Amino acid sequence: MREGRNAAVIGGGPAGLMAAEILSAAGIGVTVYDRMPSVGRKFLMAGRGGLNLTHSEPFQGLAARYREANSILRPILEAFPPAALIAWAEGLGQPTFVGSSGRVFPKAMKASPLLRAWLLRLREQGVAFHVRHEWHGWAEDGTLCFRSGDETVTARADVTVLALGGASWPKLGADGGWVEVLRSHGVTIAPLQPANSGFTVAWSEALRERFAGHPLKHAAFRLGGRMVRGEATITRYGIEGGAIYALSAPLRETIAKTGSAILHVDLRPDVTEAQLAQKLSKPRGKATVANHLRKTLALSPLEINLLREIHGAGFADDNLARRIKNTPLTLTGVQPLARAISTAGGVAFSAIDENLMLRNKPGVFVAGEMLDWEAPTGGYLLQACFATGVAAAKGARAWLDSQSS
Repeated sequence: MREGRNAAVIGGGPAGLMAAEILSAAGIGVTVYDRMPSVGRKFLMAGRGGLNLTHSEPFQGLAARYREANSILRPILEAFPPAALIAWAEGLGQPTFVGSSGRVFPKAMKASPLLRAWLLRLREQGVAFHVRHEWHGWAEDGTLCFRSGDETVTARADVTVLALGGASWPKLGADGGWVEVLRSHGVTIAPLQPANSGFTVAWSEALRERFAGHPLKHAAFRLGGRMVRGEATITRYGIEGGAIYALSAPLRETIAKTGSAILHVDLRPDVTEAQLAQKLSKPRGKATVANHLRKTLALSPLEINLLREIHGAGFADDNLARRIKNTPLTLTGVQPLARAISTAGGVAFSAIDENLMLRNKPGVFVAGEMLDWEAPTGGYLLQACFATGVAAAKGARAWLDSQSS
């Protein structure tokens, strides 16, 4: 085994930093390059919501969250499952807990303590960091090319891990600029699209002005045969939130095919239509319709106005119970990629081997969100980023060993 081997990791998010940790722990010299002034910026942003690291659901259910990429990601997730991610975080002094929804969070409920401890470990393992280095591909002799300020910087590496992220939240570092670089080298790229995004609904001005920012709680949302229970938020442009993100892939695909998607909302999923009708049959006396619904069914002002918005002024007729159980929202558009939480599309799995190495670029491995997979929020995004970072690093180490044997 040759001494003095070195690796370049391009991208300082979870996938890249995990690859750097695995490689440096094996005695390989690692340099992490990132185009931003500091690493882990999107990771820190995720911490504002508590840093949902992973999910505690049974493995079969977890793997199914990755849709078409399930079969390819399964062995990668099995090699670094949620239990391994939890143990890794706790090894950095960040104990975790499982929330009521099954999501796993650090007890600190933020990313900064974990990132600080992680970067300290990486530096102790000899990892070097070059920030404000934007990757532009390879020179003709195979050296890596970066733009740093007004200068072009080159670097040689025995092996490279690309972990450049998708193209959502570009102000945090990942802008998809790598797409054309890799395409120019014959790498197949599935088009980048918004995932875990909001959707456009043509609200009336009255509803928009009064209820933008208000949540729809404890509802059920159905698209075709798929139903998700949870919460969504009314926005000025339409609707977003965890329950919407869980359906974002089929919603996006339906809108792309037909121009719109009908999302059916059940405002009282724990109560049958017959039970609602029975409660509503009680005389309301002099109470207004709104007060009657508030007292009888605990409907919020938003829910009452949503019924009026969709079903018209006569919404409280004999079909009210049915309407509460089925209020259709017409979604006509997807929020732009830059506003999405994550990115669908990316490097096609046909372009890489079982070790995540580019087939037509030996010694170059790919990890994280720039691969062609997507998943809903709930810990699944970070879990796959960490797991593919581990897999790419192990593949890179094995490839290095094969070159020096």
